[in-house]
Amino acid sequence: MLARGYNKSMPTISKISDEQRERVIEQLQAGFAGDLYEVDELERRLVLAQAAESPAALDALVADLGSPSELAMTTTSTALVAAKRVRVVLGSVERRGPWEMPRRLAARVALGNLTLDLRDARIAPGTSEIEVNVTMGNLDIFVPPGVVVDIGASSFLGHVEDRSEHGTATRVIRVVGRVKLGNLEVTTLQRGESKWEGHRRRRWERRARHRAMRHAYRHPLPPRYEW
Repeated sequence: MLARGYNKSMPTISKISDEQRERVIEQLQAGFAGDLYEVDELERRLVLAQAAESPAALDALVADLGSPSELAMTTTSTALVAAKRVRVVLGSVERRGPWEMPRRLAARVALGNLTLDLRDARIAPGTSEIEVNVTMGNLDIFVPPGVVVDIGASSFLGHVEDRSEHGTATRVIRVVGRVKLGNLEVTTLQRGESKWEGHRRRRWERRARHRAMRHAYRHPLPPRYEW
């Protein structure tokens, strides 16, 4: 006997399991890694994925991305050209050692950390460009001495800091793009030097220059002898 008030024709709402939600989030991250949309669209879909209450709402978020196998192929093809494009989503990536610095490198960071160490990289003479797009993440760029850095990146509720040193004009790295609720720091470091050691070295060099200037002011050179 049916209970009073029960409507047999009423549809039942199926619940979403944690595995289903995690699978959709992975597909969204793979779509961003495959350059199917920008970080703003990724943020919007992630919020909707966390708030979805039915499997149909989850499926609608990845309906235009293709099957998971197609997304895997797209992500693999992107990884093959990692020297020209680096994407980090909810993770951490470090690029160190000898590698070829391209003329244009696109670095995308969303809720993650990325380190680009150029001290052992092969940097061609001329101007190379790093286009950054950091959203709620951190990007550290280490350059060797002798490389000029030109930072033209904008910041929205973020932090951009230039700790590079003056170098020759034969090799120039221009950093452009935007930083949103994140951090971008460009530092000149010697080979094998840590960030703390580089900070101590620059502080010691500044003090040495100040001492030399004070010494020259207190003990000026004698006037030139006129014949």
